[in-house]
Amino acid sequence: MTDKPVVLFLCIHNSGRSLAARVLLDHYAQGRIQVESAGSEPGDQLNPSVVAILRERGLDPSHEFPKPLSDETARLADVIVTMGCGATCAVYPGKRYVDWELEDPAGKPVEEVRPIVDEIDRRVQALLVELVPTVERSPVP
Repeated sequence: MTDKPVVLFLCIHNSGRSLAARVLLDHYAQGRIQVESAGSEPGDQLNPSVVAILRERGLDPSHEFPKPLSDETARLADVIVTMGCGATCAVYPGKRYVDWELEDPAGKPVEEVRPIVDEIDRRVQALLVELVPTVERSPVP
């Protein structure tokens, strides 16, 4: 791992789970981690419930958009976190993989998506503490 670890969040559409994880980790890491996200089959828009929840937390996902996975992005990653993409996510030898089994927020209202984002938040903070041990966890809003 370099001085600044690179984390890549992967899911199928890169519009919900990986979006939330990218925005949350980027927020908490405050520049100490390079955070990327991508999808094996990127969607055409962001999940509106996930966007609403991130905005409720004072985060700005307006610069985000579903991105396809590129070989370059994957090869730069120190840690690749997969979220429900199963066999559709390519495997890159020599990379550390972590699989987060999380419910897909697609088509769900904010009330049903909030617990999913809360769980992503908890896991993101644990990953941050692991990669940057001097960081303390923040309370989940």
